[in-house]
Amino acid sequence: MGGMTTLQTIQDDYELLEGDERYRLLIDLGRELEPMPDALKTDATLVRGCSASVWVYPTRLDNGALHFLADSNAAITKGIIALVLLTVQDRMPAEVATFDIEQALAPFDLKRQLSSNRTQGLPNMIALIRETATRLQAEDAAS
Repeated sequence: MGGMTTLQTIQDDYELLEGDERYRLLIDLGRELEPMPDALKTDATLVRGCSASVWVYPTRLDNGALHFLADSNAAITKGIIALVLLTVQDRMPAEVATFDIEQALAPFDLKRQLSSNRTQGLPNMIALIRETATRLQAEDAAS
């Protein structure tokens, strides 16, 4: 994702748009996701409960921050993932584990904008990110 794209910038743009234009914004956001190598798209990285296939793979930066690679076979879902990742990308595990992702995404009102099968996997995606961060935070504390 471009370093200049912040959640606030996208929210500002999103609020000016309606209907299909909002879909387009999400799809464009998904196109900006860092490419995820096919080798990482495995059963282990697949997010359960999504109508589309969604893969999320956590990596760590040299400073210990979490960096997620993600992809989906559905353009709109990929955009939603991109939005979720904007809230937590490149932050320390302790910060990600306690960050209120749902609150950060609330202004986008995704449940109202998208069909329920598009958003049903969202809590699972967020849970996976939190679980990963919590596990890594515990590993960091133990080492």
